[in-house]
Amino acid sequence: MLSTEAEFKQEIEACRSIFEKKTQDYGTSWRILRLPSITDQIFIKANRIRSIQESGTHLVDEGVRPEFIAMVNYATMALMQQELGRDGEQELPLDTALTLYDKHIRTATSLMLNKNHDYGEAWRQMRISSMVDLILMKIRRIKQIEDNQGKTIISEGVEGGYMDIINYSLFCLIRMTEEQAN
Repeated sequence: MLSTEAEFKQEIEACRSIFEKKTQDYGTSWRILRLPSITDQIFIKANRIRSIQESGTHLVDEGVRPEFIAMVNYATMALMQQELGRDGEQELPLDTALTLYDKHIRTATSLMLNKNHDYGEAWRQMRISSMVDLILMKIRRIKQIEDNQGKTIISEGVEGGYMDIINYSLFCLIRMTEEQAN
């Protein structure tokens, strides 16, 4: 069995590959999006997964795996967008976009490793549906913070929420990979 860190790296490679290919196809067109628009894109993906989980069917010929990958990538784009600001360069060179992507994924992975140590890999005992619910809760929190113009009294802010979305989505991808292997 691979370590959690090795499993994480495998799933990140799949997500990064999609990000890289889409950036080659579309450029960094996502730079036009305001953070609330990116948050809403993540919401759409998580809500679709929950709908499929609850109904057991889907009419669009895409399963839930691409939606988890999209949530990893959109949350990473949100962190990149937050760093770059809306007034920065709209079209980034591919190597710059990938460098920023890697930077934010490393930060999220570091957070995961620290939390995973403290929580004793509890996510391995969780249902994927519960992790989707936690993602939806994180999105609601982010939306509330956005509606409050980023002001919080005690909360960590949107960065922590985006990193948690990345990590929960990667946990779900790992669990799905494990289930397919069995």
